[in-house]
Amino acid sequence: MKKKPIKVFLILGLIVIMFLILYYTEIIPHHKYTDQDFNIPTYQSKIDKDNDGIDDQTDILQSAKEYLKTKPKYKSKYYNTGYPNDEYGVCTDVVAFALLNAGYDIKELLYHDAKNNQRLYQIETIDKNIDFRRVNNLHTYLKRHAISLSTDVTDIHNWQGGDIVVYEKHIGIVSDHRNYKGVPFLLHHANPYQIHYEEDKLNNQKIIGHYRMS
Repeated sequence: MKKKPIKVFLILGLIVIMFLILYYTEIIPHHKYTDQDFNIPTYQSKIDKDNDGIDDQTDILQSAKEYLKTKPKYKSKYYNTGYPNDEYGVCTDVVAFALLNAGYDIKELLYHDAKNNQRLYQIETIDKNIDFRRVNNLHTYLKRHAISLSTDVTDIHNWQGGDIVVYEKHIGIVSDHRNYKGVPFLLHHANPYQIHYEEDKLNNQKIIGHYRMS
């Protein structure tokens, strides 16, 4: 008579464990909140780099989302065109396309900056087609030309959709959605097994840089 309750508890325990695994890996997406839920004013840039009627901050955010809607497959490849022109990409391409569609051709911008400051970039041989797709190089460029902000994710008022976040070996765009603590989600492309491109993973790695273009 005692075996049935034990089996029930075991089954319930397995269900709970499976749910937690699915939730932690975000196969089950986390609930999304907005700036308004935390009384945080949504930042708008005073600059519209490409003169399309959309401020830079909003443009970068929207462009990142549009790129990720294409569901790029993860693969590191070299392109003579610089920007990937097929269905593949890596983490840096999320940032590159987000900036490009907001009026910042980071391939050209970084090339000229690296050419004039090669020692700072620590690049032995400059290659316009690949240098802008490397995390370290993007970080160097952002440190020199973007607005540097707090890396403390608990300082939620200083994080806005369209910001760029840099990790030691990864990079992404901050989402305009937040978790229940007010910490923003991350728009990024991390690996070939990724299901969702917007995830509650802003603080899953050590953040070494947080930037805003304008």
